[in-house]
Amino acid sequence: MIGSDRYYTDKLAARKLKRCYEIAPPRVQQYLDAEIEHVLARIKPGDSVLELGCGYGRVLEKLAIKAGIIVGVDTSRESLLMGKEAFNRRSNVLFLQMNALQLAFIDNAFDVTVCVQNGLSALRVNQLDLIRESLRVTRPGGIVMFSSYSDKFWPDRLEWFQLQSREGLLGEINEQATGNGTIVCKDGFKATIIRPEDFIALATRLGFTPKITEVDESSFFYEIIAE
Repeated sequence: MIGSDRYYTDKLAARKLKRCYEIAPPRVQQYLDAEIEHVLARIKPGDSVLELGCGYGRVLEKLAIKAGIIVGVDTSRESLLMGKEAFNRRSNVLFLQMNALQLAFIDNAFDVTVCVQNGLSALRVNQLDLIRESLRVTRPGGIVMFSSYSDKFWPDRLEWFQLQSREGLLGEINEQATGNGTIVCKDGFKATIIRPEDFIALATRLGFTPKITEVDESSFFYEIIAE
């Protein structure tokens, strides 16, 4: 049994992770595209961008078109190697294996730091520490963005995870334990969400007031301006 904290490193990585997106239904694909478009709208041409939990580079590929340089960090060596192979000709894209709570960057290194598609929950780390570390590496006036699923998207999200389970990408879904925004699999995987009130509570503890935007009725974006 693999716990949620190691799932994307030990089981759901590289080609298996990519397959999750290949089988995404049209409504889920719309959500994925909407998230990227929202981030692109907040990036200025030439910005230095950091993505936490980059996987094999699904999001980096789109952001690199506008960013000056974009760095993706992840704990899965398999996913990172796949990304490096795909982007070896892109001089402005860099993949690094790194713990998101211990980023090997100087203070104020990036204009924008992003952690999309429910990464704040999916990374399975202390959320306050993750926000602190993201702010540390973002320059004053720069943007830190996290996203999580909207409750309005629950039926489509659940359908997508069921498809992944049927393909053997995820374990069998525990129907009794699944609900209220949380998906639980019998092999130990658990996917939760961060609702607006949850993020407000986190940001308040750090002394920040976040900007909250619902995108496409599928996700919420939580944005903090670094100081």
